[in-house]
Amino acid sequence: MAIGPGQQAWRVPRLSEILGCALPHLGLGDRLLLRAVAMLARHKVLAVHGLQHIRTAGDPFILAANHSTRRESLLVPATLLLHRGGRRVHFLADWSFRLIPGIGLIYARAQVVTVLRKPARPRILNALKVLYERPQRPFEQARAHLLAGRSIGIFPEGTVNRNPGRLLRGRRGAARLSLETGAPVVPMGIRFPTVPAGQPIPSDAAMELHIGAPLVPPGPPLEQAPLPAVTDWHAAIMTAIARHSGKIWNGAAEEAAL
Repeated sequence: MAIGPGQQAWRVPRLSEILGCALPHLGLGDRLLLRAVAMLARHKVLAVHGLQHIRTAGDPFILAANHSTRRESLLVPATLLLHRGGRRVHFLADWSFRLIPGIGLIYARAQVVTVLRKPARPRILNALKVLYERPQRPFEQARAHLLAGRSIGIFPEGTVNRNPGRLLRGRRGAARLSLETGAPVVPMGIRFPTVPAGQPIPSDAAMELHIGAPLVPPGPPLEQAPLPAVTDWHAAIMTAIARHSGKIWNGAAEEAAL
């Protein structure tokens, strides 16, 4: 199926479509790199539904998705970048991915926002963390992208969750960014149709992307969003991700029990 801005769904493209699609927002080197990664993704991303919700005309937005495998951090951005003509969605990703040969180059070219929260394994690698530190915290880098009209991508669960039926409670960063910048949140569910029901999601499972309509934050942007407002908006975002991913989110009940 051809790749174009009018599509509602994209199924596995032919190699000729990947090699021939226009990428006006990228230079030659980045076009070659994206096409190479997209060729890998075509065997693992079986379908994308709701592409109209991430068209470049809708920038800036916050794409928020569930996170079940490490491969999503590479294949999902590449798939979306291909559809968007090379216009980036700046994903937040753990710094340890940048230590992997080849992946570090791809992340640098994709202008990923590097998150330094987690320690590396083995611990000796933590000495390299200083190489990825920036004057601005990741949250402020993400805010700057949104205020400049550039979209970002976040996995609110904050870590890989192989549970086939339940989402983690998740972190509130996407909700806070949305309330404080006015950017809508585009919920996306990543599903794994080839995995038997009830089985943990394997690292190499093929996936489908189900992108929902943007969620517009209530009211005008807030200079500093109060915690109750952030918590309520986070619940709305996670509930939408749960619906599109086919999972359950019980975070609201967990919050009430605290």
